[in-house]
Formats: sequence, C-alpha cells, structure tokens
Amino acid sequence: MSNPVIADVTRGGVVESQHRGYFAVCDAAGKLVASAGNVVTPFFPRSAIKAFQALPLLESGGADRFGLNDEEIALCCSSHNGEPEHVRVARSILAKAGIDEACYECGAHMPSSREATYELVRHNEKPLQVHNNCSGKHAGMLALAKQLGAPLEGYVRFEHPVQQAVADCLARYTGENVKKAPRGIDGCSVPTWALPLQSVALAFARLGQGDANCQRIIKAATSHPFLVAGTGRFDTKIMAAIPRLFIKVGAEGVFCGCIPHAGLGFALKCDDGTVRGAEVAIAQILGKLDCWTPEEQKILATFATEHLINWRKLDVGDVRAAVEA
Repeated sequence: MSNPVIADVTRGGVVESQHRGYFAVCDAAGKLVASAGNVVTPFFPRSAIKAFQALPLLESGGADRFGLNDEEIALCCSSHNGEPEHVRVARSILAKAGIDEACYECGAHMPSSREATYELVRHNEKPLQVHNNCSGKHAGMLALAKQLGAPLEGYVRFEHPVQQAVADCLARYTGENVKKAPRGIDGCSVPTWALPLQSVALAFARLGQGDANCQRIIKAATSHPFLVAGTGRFDTKIMAAIPRLFIKVGAEGVFCGCIPHAGLGFALKCDDGTVRGAEVAIAQILGKLDCWTPEEQKILATFATEHLINWRKLDVGDVRAAVEA
C-alpha cells in the first residue's frame, strides 16, 4: 500500500499536486504516539542525524579538549547556508583543533545562500570546502579524528575510526545493527545508513532524554538556530520561534528531531524527496501533539501552510499540510 498524502499543493482552490510520506512520533521506550504509513521502512535520514555524528566528539572528550563553545557545537550539527558567520565558526573549530582547512574531504560548492554566492562572485572568488553546507560537521569529524589519535586523511571512509564511532553511536540510540544496515555515500562523502523510520524516531526520543552530552547538543542547536541552517531556512525559523523544539532537515524530504520536555522523538520522510511537503507536514504533526502551550500551537500552525508567490508577487496558491493521523 502507498503511503498517505501528507501535503497538498493548491492553485485557485484546486489541488494541483500532492506529496505522500510516512512519519513516526514515539517516546524513549519506543511507544508510538502518532504515525502514518509503513514506519518500519528503512530510509536514509541523511543530514537529519548530524546530532549523532557530532555526539562522539563530545563523548570522547574532544569538545572539551579543544574548548568548543555552543556556537561551534551547533555548527557541527548543521546543514548551513555558507554565510559568513557559518564560515567563521567552521574555521574556528579547525583552528582550535589545530587542523588545516586543506584536510577537509567534503568537497566545495557554492554557498546555499544566494547572497553569499553573489558576494563570492563580486570578489571573483571561488567557493571553498568551508562553504560546503556540511563543513561544520566535517570540522567536528576532523577534531574527533585528532582526539582519537587517528589519521586525518580518509576520515570520511566507513572503516575509519571516526565513522565507526558514528555507527556505534547510532546503534546505541536506534537499537539497530547499523554496521550491517544498507549503506550509501552522502552528498558530503561520509557514510549514510538506511534505517527503519521508527528506530530513528526512537533515537531522537532517547537523545532528548539523554545524558549531559546529549543535552549540550540540544542546547547548542536550539540556542543558535541560525548556525544550524541560516537565513530564511525552516529549521532556523521554527526553532527560533519555539526554542523547546529541536529539529533538523535531511536531504530528500526528511525531518527528524525531538521534544525534550515531552520525551518524544520524531522522523518524517516525504516519498518524492521534496522539502516543501515535508516542512508543512512536520509542522502540522508536531502541532497536533498535546505537549505545547496554546501560543506554541498557534506558531506551529503558521508553519503548516506555505503560500506560493509568483514573479509578480501575487499569492497564487499554497502548500498545505494534509496529515490525517
């Protein structure tokens, strides 16, 4: 059976397109609170699990050894826009760990921020690896390699101690045999594992109820939402509006996160990989949970619809959450 419709795209009051998907919300014991679709289906959470890719750096003592602050920890969990502040913080992580920028193995691309891209073009500059939207995560991984006494070269490979530590961390929180799970290569060249969606939601519930290292990551991200994403980004805007929510986007229509005060974790995947359907759907799913103040529920409701504006700035329709569960 196909997964249910989670978002409608309308024009002139008529549904023009639809997005299907599946999601799970559960507590730290694995009990489902809300769900739709086949929640045991393996999927690639991609960048949504950056908190678990950063956690070994804290657990190893590396974050303390190198004196990383909350801004730098937040950037380790980010998929950022490559804006100047993101670049500054990424370079600060590397400098504190005594690592050269040339050690990056994430690849270079133009900043996701249009303004940051224009600024490079104006100055006839080429994008660097530090502009990669995963450069914060990679700076953290390089710092972890140094903390472990492992080679910096090849830190992106599956067999490297850094990626083995990430796999072990994910296994502890998901309860899955991650090293035996189907594996691919992410856009930034690190391993990415296909895991059951409900297990990933469980991992985030456990993160929200976890130890001081888990709380440090959540506090860093929710205190510095701009560093987690950037100007105009959904993650940044919704966490800035509701600081009690930790949420992270992943490529191909994924959102994961936790609600620490309620002991809940969640994961959502939009079947067609589009973020617009995933954004409005996760906002509605979260808003239906009985763990928010009336004001927080009102705020979440505003994120459950995105207006479509044409080139003449006319409102021509919307992307609207359509979650039934």
